[in-house]
Amino acid sequence: MSQSYLSISVVAYCTEKSMIASTFKKLQRAVTDAGVVSSLIVVDHSPSSDFAIKNEDISKSFIGIHHLIFAQSNPGFGAGHNQALQNDSKYHLILNPDLEVAPDALKNALDFMEQHPECGLLTPFATWEDGQVQRLCKRYPTVFDLLLRGFAPAFVKKLFQMRLAKYEMADQLNNHDVLWDPPIVSGCFMLFRTDVLQQLGGFDPRFFLYFEDFDISLRAGKISRIAYVPQVKVVHHGGHASRKGWHHIWMFGRSMVTFFNIHGWRWW
Repeated sequence: MSQSYLSISVVAYCTEKSMIASTFKKLQRAVTDAGVVSSLIVVDHSPSSDFAIKNEDISKSFIGIHHLIFAQSNPGFGAGHNQALQNDSKYHLILNPDLEVAPDALKNALDFMEQHPECGLLTPFATWEDGQVQRLCKRYPTVFDLLLRGFAPAFVKKLFQMRLAKYEMADQLNNHDVLWDPPIVSGCFMLFRTDVLQQLGGFDPRFFLYFEDFDISLRAGKISRIAYVPQVKVVHHGGHASRKGWHHIWMFGRSMVTFFNIHGWRWW
């Protein structure tokens, strides 16, 4: 793979073609606006070629250098991204297939990283598609926080509104000020210095899905600084585990136990 300033990895699993086309189209615009040499690595874990992304699906929307890895077994989200890390770029972007970046998002993100060499990981300002703010930064969770946020009905969440707002750092986040050192940031958009990501050894493959971003955030915060930069804007179309059925709830639970076993249990 040819050397690039920015490498980008996307891991897909039975992703809707229209969704990924939109993601790549917005990504192409942002890469062009940033004016950098970039390469896109797409790792597809779809169980059969019927659901898989084809090279032409990428090249219709993304005209830059790209490489498609079609893996017939599914080792998990983090392990998929790890397959795309053997490169010598300066920066590496972990990007969800259901996330659209603003035209100036990468330019603003890379400018910030150049100006702040102490920053090893950057997280953006995100909204859901309806414009509602999605908080990507978190304090260290308790089991109660996670179950409340992930699975409690709306009226129960309302009773614990202040607690959830504190967990999601609502008291410190806005859409104009940079915030340094949030403990945990979301895996839907993670811009790393490649050398920091390589030093971390990528994602921990013990996490199949969920909490791999919590784990790598805590590890990244020990060797470099993390910054929330609201001038970098994205729209996230993702959903919560509870809306995806019992299999996802089980995976969420299993990864939660793994996370607390590694980093320390907090119940309440």
